[in-house]
Amino acid sequence: MSVARGKTPAAALLAVLLLVLLAAGCTGGDGSGSESRSSSPPGTGAKVLAVKIDNVAPARPQTGLDQADIVYVEQVEAGLSRLLAVYSSELPPVIGPVRSARETDLELLRQFDRPVLAFSGAQSGLLPAIDRAPLDAVPPSAAPRAYFRGPERPAPHNLYLRPERIPYAASGTEAVEALGLRFGPAPPGGRAEESRTVRFPSARTTFTWSAERERWLVSMDGSPARTSEGGRLGAATVIVQDVTVRPSAFGDRSGNNTPFTETVGSGTAHVLRDGKAYEARWARTSADADTAFTTPDGERIDLASGPLWIVYAPR
Repeated sequence: MSVARGKTPAAALLAVLLLVLLAAGCTGGDGSGSESRSSSPPGTGAKVLAVKIDNVAPARPQTGLDQADIVYVEQVEAGLSRLLAVYSSELPPVIGPVRSARETDLELLRQFDRPVLAFSGAQSGLLPAIDRAPLDAVPPSAAPRAYFRGPERPAPHNLYLRPERIPYAASGTEAVEALGLRFGPAPPGGRAEESRTVRFPSARTTFTWSAERERWLVSMDGSPARTSEGGRLGAATVIVQDVTVRPSAFGDRSGNNTPFTETVGSGTAHVLRDGKAYEARWARTSADADTAFTTPDGERIDLASGPLWIVYAPR
């Protein structure tokens, strides 16, 4: 009995401590009992970091784009193009210029397992959709120390991200694996192709095969696309995905409608790799599903090892 009585105060103390810890876990960081998205560290469990990158002439050359595993080319207002760069295997010290997110990004990124999205901001009407999306949003307001303005360019083309200052660590694996894609040998057939250009109303992207570098060298609006260090941007595989681009409910300050690119559905595509073009089909059954790329006979198409660029070509 004396032993039991001796343990009672300790047991009571332990119970009190447990209650305190449970209460702390049920309240937000401000003690209000609610927790906002920004109060939980972005990137928890995320496999990729996606960064929205400017692609008009004053924004070039971009920084860190050559280390992206995947680069998406999208149509935005006034027929211009913008990039969504996806990182997983490694992170450059600086990425940018960073620009605002679009509705298209939210559907596109649902292919990944809760990605981190870095962007400069968004239209007020789109912010609730971003907050509901299954991703961790990291605009400058959520991570002010991670962003800085470069002095060599005027705003808004001078916002850059230091990814080491956000709660995200590269997984060391290629982002294509998160999409259910894999590297492997080319399919049979194909036809030799030296160059392919995809045109938007006010922008064009060209890929020219370099056998010496084993890359499709990228040009934007007729000029070679380079890194801020002067190197030429290139892709091991390019997928030109024919999609429906339609008006959305959003627009910019100049009155231009923001186009929405439909990435759920199916259609035709062309896969460029190893100096050849292959006819393909793409299919994505739902927003939560990966996009499958196959030959017209239904065989999976593998990628050449290296960066992947996917261009959403209006059909």
